[in-house]
Amino acid sequence: MNKKTNSSSSSSTTTKPAGTVLPYQTPRLRDHYLLGKKLGQGQFGTTYQCTHKATGTLYACKSIPKRKLLCREDYDDVWREIQIMHHLSEHPSVVQIKGTYEDSVFVHLVMELCAGGELFDRIVAKGHYSEREAVKLIKTIVGVVEACHSLGVMHRDLKPENFLFDSPADDAILKATDFGLSIFYKPGQYFSDVVGSPYYVAPEVLCKYYGPEVDIWSAGVILYILLSGVPPFWAETESGIFRQILHGKIDFASEPWPSISDSAKDLIRKMLERDPRQRISAHEVLCHPWIVDDRVAPDKPLDSAVLSRLKQFSAMNKLKKMALRVIAERLSEEEIGGLKELFKMIDTDNSGTITFQELKDGLKKVGSELMESEIKSLMEAVNIPS
Repeated sequence: MNKKTNSSSSSSTTTKPAGTVLPYQTPRLRDHYLLGKKLGQGQFGTTYQCTHKATGTLYACKSIPKRKLLCREDYDDVWREIQIMHHLSEHPSVVQIKGTYEDSVFVHLVMELCAGGELFDRIVAKGHYSEREAVKLIKTIVGVVEACHSLGVMHRDLKPENFLFDSPADDAILKATDFGLSIFYKPGQYFSDVVGSPYYVAPEVLCKYYGPEVDIWSAGVILYILLSGVPPFWAETESGIFRQILHGKIDFASEPWPSISDSAKDLIRKMLERDPRQRISAHEVLCHPWIVDDRVAPDKPLDSAVLSRLKQFSAMNKLKKMALRVIAERLSEEEIGGLKELFKMIDTDNSGTITFQELKDGLKKVGSELMESEIKSLMEAVNIPS
């Protein structure tokens, strides 16, 4: 679903030789950086840790193989991502781009390294978690949205996985890392390409007529998950999730919602307003009493079930990503180790092993329509009899 289609943005005005992303020549990446271990795999590129030869500083390098860029528009998309990152690079909660390199085979984006891990993982690892903690996190996320919108950028793919902490330290800063689906827009301009990630996508995206308000909806979904551990619109298939987004009711009745402050629920309702014209703006979110007034969001720990659900939700999403890769390619030893860890998190009856049924049920929970044979190959990758 993350593929851009008939984007109503105009192509870059700079003329570039065919087959290149950048409108200028660059030095060779390997003359300046040593590539290290793999950090992650995206739709187009792979991210590696890399070391700047002259200073020894560690960075992240997203390498995009040009064979994956199938048409001129794909090249323009990568160039736009680079421009947007430069555009936002002064913002403290946006990952900084350090340099771009291009050769005949790859485009490389060298960025600051965020070594503090993903948003949910940090919450789960810390253990103590309250509404007040959630305020800090959503304030950062909506702060990035406000910065984007003030510069005429629509993010279009806000989700927890796209936010990383810059270091493992307690005072680490949360940063937005992926602008691959972001786009420049002018006031009053509407878009029709369906992009984003199922849980977080706004109803008007599904109706193919939308503007920057979609980012507030996605941030509202993140806030709902931050406080409850589950997405507000949920079903076992992608089409089911979309049906819920278009017509479902937000559940504030079941646990933990009765013990969550009314102010938090008020803010979520305003962010998840289906009519984009009535939806609260980024600036209004940041002025909401739950965010601004220290006395409104309680500091008492949230129900422990919230943390365990967050843990499961995060594990399942990672597993879904891995599953798609297992099917595409064999995994490395390190990745198989990671897969075993994920299986442990999903072992619902604590038997120490995960059954085919548990895995199937778990993947269904995150709207993954994997075939049985694919689930079996996932278990075989970790040598677990199915």
